[in-house]
Amino acid sequence: MPPPPLPATARGRSIFSFAAARDRCFSRRFFKAGLRPLAIPIPTGDDPATIVHMWVPTNPPRNPLLLLHGFGASATWQWAPYLHPLIAAGFDPIIPDLVFFGASCTRLPDRSDAFQARSIKAAMEAIGVTRFGLVGVSYGGFVGYRMAEMYPEGVERVALVCAGVCLEEKDLADGLFPVAGVGEAAALLVPRRPEEVRRLVRLTFVRPPCIMPSCFLRDYIKVMGSDHIQEKTELLYSLINERQLSDLPKISQPSLIVWGEHDRVFPMELAHRLKRHLRENSRLVVIRNAGHAVNLEKPKDVCRNIIEFFQEPVAEASNDEKV
Repeated sequence: MPPPPLPATARGRSIFSFAAARDRCFSRRFFKAGLRPLAIPIPTGDDPATIVHMWVPTNPPRNPLLLLHGFGASATWQWAPYLHPLIAAGFDPIIPDLVFFGASCTRLPDRSDAFQARSIKAAMEAIGVTRFGLVGVSYGGFVGYRMAEMYPEGVERVALVCAGVCLEEKDLADGLFPVAGVGEAAALLVPRRPEEVRRLVRLTFVRPPCIMPSCFLRDYIKVMGSDHIQEKTELLYSLINERQLSDLPKISQPSLIVWGEHDRVFPMELAHRLKRHLRENSRLVVIRNAGHAVNLEKPKDVCRNIIEFFQEPVAEASNDEKV
């Protein structure tokens, strides 16, 4: 999900770029919060074909909480507002870039959410973390759900924020979404031109900026959104093609479902569908006056619900709904 628009320039040029400056600012906030960046090679045989970049606590984590971002800019942009509240509440955030976002990449052809899950789990093991809570936003929620299914012994609880894991490919043709096919969805979520960014912002925010100058948007695209466009498109095709709810396993962990009341990317129907799928093992929280970018529009509300969910006893961490 894109941040508010920023002024224009191209990566690597001497001309000042607000997007690049803001990226450096977010990195400094992570350093000040006691996190450090690591590039972790994930070997395939003797070949480290995959690199996972992640921000990890300087000291060994005692209460690790894995935060998985959605489509858009790198993880620092999406999780910066959550650092200090989570740390103050006693959590140790671990924040990776998913593969083909930020500084994470692979030479392997697999584009599935299962591959993302294996890569992140291997990176967690590489830093010595075997059990953890997990929060996933949008696409990060798809990966997080898959991790919970594949590694029930490692993932203790799950919070899914506007993560449409219960969607089916036929939902696109049935008109549930603002797009009618996977190709159109890819064009929406991987914007290449200013007008495409405008459309995405207007769909994901209840109150989008009134003015979004093209020069600002071009700067954002060049600095934060121009890498791995083809690979990100392939991630979406892998995620949606032939997807059916009947194939989705139920996860066993207590689960928090957080949704923006006016989400138009993944409408509320998918939130209720997921609640029915997980039944008594889940809680649904609806955030009013927020859209798909609820993590950016209402970070305090989202963060408060995350903290409450992960702090309460297991027996209480399920089976209710609130707005």
